[in-house]
Amino acid sequence: MTEYYRQNPQFYVGIDCIIFGFDKNQLNLLLLKRNFEPAKGKWSLMGGFIQENESADDAAKRVLAELTGLQDVYMDHIGAFGAIDRDPGERVISLAYYALININEYDRELVQKHNAYWVNIEELPELIFDHAEMVQKARMIMKQKASNEPIGFNLLPELFTLTQLQTLYEAIFGEPMDKRNFRKRVAEMDFIEKTDKIDKTGSRRGAYLYKFNDKAYRKDPKFKL
Repeated sequence: MTEYYRQNPQFYVGIDCIIFGFDKNQLNLLLLKRNFEPAKGKWSLMGGFIQENESADDAAKRVLAELTGLQDVYMDHIGAFGAIDRDPGERVISLAYYALININEYDRELVQKHNAYWVNIEELPELIFDHAEMVQKARMIMKQKASNEPIGFNLLPELFTLTQLQTLYEAIFGEPMDKRNFRKRVAEMDFIEKTDKIDKTGSRRGAYLYKFNDKAYRKDPKFKL
């Protein structure tokens, strides 16, 4: 180890993950009921610390995989949180990321092992430290991106109905959307493809299932909702 910066104070660099999922027409957040100090017994985001042999992005992917078992998940960095007294344990600078996952694909045993639970985004309990601020910023950034990029499809199964798609974006934006206008905009997007499969879970008649064609989107990446 060199002596170049030894005269400067050294801090811990943490990672906090805001993990979103979509289920039963609701946007949900994966939270931990902490079984360790500080703040044992309180609600928290999933987190960890950057190790010497990994980048910040790699650390965020590791933290997410340790909790959900998922790899290659959509993630985005939302900023650094460095208030002096933000963590009562030590001086910690935290880099926050949000992730969008398919709620049907994660490893349930891992989630249970970490004492984690899905919570409706509109009914969040009190969170420790500055985690509520992180969630608020993540939602703001997600809304902005979701209106111009098809990131919302990361929250859906491979096949989905147009009703599922609309309720997802209503949950993301936090407001109802006109059905006719929504479907008109979807019809203009060639990368949202109608399949010959029908979902009959909602009614006897059923509804056609659609899929997102990433290859077609990359050829003409225009998205606006």
